[in-house]
Amino acid sequence: MQQYNVKDAKSHVSAHERKVKELEEELSTTKYNKKTQGHIGLVKAKLAKMKEEYQRKAAAKSGGTGFSVKRSGDATAIMVGFPSVGKSTLLNVITNANSPVGAYAFTTLTCIPGLMEYNHSKIQVLDVPGIVEGAATGRGRGREVLACAQSADFVIILIDIFNPEHLEVVKNEIYETGLRMNQKPPQVKISKKMRGGIDIGLTVKLTKISQETIKTILKEFRLENSSIVIREDITDDQLIDVIEGNKKYVPAITVLNKIDMVDEEELERVKTIVKPDICISAELKTGTGELKDLIFKKLEFIRVYCKEAGKKADMGVPLIMRKGNTLKDVCTKLHKDFVSKFRFARVWGKGVKFPGQVIRKLEHVVQDNDIVEIHVS
Repeated sequence: MQQYNVKDAKSHVSAHERKVKELEEELSTTKYNKKTQGHIGLVKAKLAKMKEEYQRKAAAKSGGTGFSVKRSGDATAIMVGFPSVGKSTLLNVITNANSPVGAYAFTTLTCIPGLMEYNHSKIQVLDVPGIVEGAATGRGRGREVLACAQSADFVIILIDIFNPEHLEVVKNEIYETGLRMNQKPPQVKISKKMRGGIDIGLTVKLTKISQETIKTILKEFRLENSSIVIREDITDDQLIDVIEGNKKYVPAITVLNKIDMVDEEELERVKTIVKPDICISAELKTGTGELKDLIFKKLEFIRVYCKEAGKKADMGVPLIMRKGNTLKDVCTKLHKDFVSKFRFARVWGKGVKFPGQVIRKLEHVVQDNDIVEIHVS
């Protein structure tokens, strides 16, 4: 009986993989036009549902995913790339870590954290095993690596000068895990109804998806009775992301490493392919200072200075927050009880009408260089 269950499980997995390949092939061979738009949207919806179901079952079967790393610092960044692109060397250069380095693949066998201190901020940087094609489905510990990436606030894609073709593979694997790099959540709101079919409200003209395709996709996800309000020109992929509701939107950069190993002409050739945000040599520490600055800027950090009542503000050591953070986020970072005991705050800075304005709402958004005086009960 036990042997039968194992075989049955294997046949189930292979059947799933066959169906996924069939749908992917259908997508690749169907020419996109107005007539096929609805069918393509339906195939994408079916494919998304199958992948989501498979990943959920795989995670449950493995008893949990991801390397166990305690978050620390003001943000967490993860370095993702193929084996032997120089992740461990770079980690050692920009942080206080001591990650093993070797001239062979898979030197790193687990997740190694390091702490990068820059402009008063503390950024946790994670060095994980190199990923390979098929990582999103579990190949080469890929599921653990990419699940770790899902908990990060920032992604560093590291590509070496000799393998520019790796970039698209890495991007695709990251996309398949539900991370959306350098994107904002689509301005779409969907509400279920008891009856009445599908209502579509638009504040923009749609050029990438038709209303019929929207209805087809919603029905595939059993949203036959729902209201949808769309405030931007979305694609079918973005609509599916909103429906699934499990995507994470993070900033990311592409770093081209080992530039010291080629001449200027070859470097320029590879740059036209990769279009990196920055070129470095981790081995020679070329460009690593500029890399730290780029990470800091892309994380959109702001500095908030704390002040006690009746005293001057401490302008020496700022509280590092993120753009869009509120007084509630400030309170949470200062002390776990400050949110529940919050009475009001006095704020000096660009976001208030006059210096020392009393703010009683935790939803107030703080600005860079604000001075904040928290009053609790």
